[in-house]
Amino acid sequence: MLDTHCRKYIQPLIKSGASIAMKMGLSANDVTILAMILGVLSGVLTYFGMGMIGIALLWFSGYLDAVDGTIARETKSSSPFGTVMDITFDRIVEGAIIIGVAHKFPQFSFQSLLLAVSIIISMTIFLTTGPLAENKGEKSFHYQAGLAERSEGFIMLSLMILLGDKAGIIINIFTAIVLFTAYQRFLEARKILK
Repeated sequence: MLDTHCRKYIQPLIKSGASIAMKMGLSANDVTILAMILGVLSGVLTYFGMGMIGIALLWFSGYLDAVDGTIARETKSSSPFGTVMDITFDRIVEGAIIIGVAHKFPQFSFQSLLLAVSIIISMTIFLTTGPLAENKGEKSFHYQAGLAERSEGFIMLSLMILLGDKAGIIINIFTAIVLFTAYQRFLEARKILK
């Protein structure tokens, strides 16, 4: 929801980052890989109790995740494989945080597993609808907006890290939000793919 409605306000900042990265000779795929590495490192730092640094890296990873798409559009280098990398690496980052929290606070292992399954369900709908629906946006596939998009996910992941041994309620709320998003996407898919 935030990504869809607020992107226009932060796009100048993203465009500045893309300009800097391009001047450094980085391609969109280079930035995608860097974003994934920083995001995974965030999960590792969470596990080792360095949550604040982990959160900072998580958000910088998310920023770079937006920068890579801008680079691809600016340089007209968007590719199907770049899209696959982007979406796959996003899930790897989310998984790294969930695993980091689950290992650091084993009392939330089952709840973390339910969160991971809810993300799988929502992403399955998202990824099967994308290639089947007509694309009318600037992304390389049909983008299904929903209550839980990347920014909401980062907010919830950050709260999970911040609250530590009290993160269970956030994990449950995040799971409910992701499942609601899956429901939204399922209804939209039914409507546009009939």
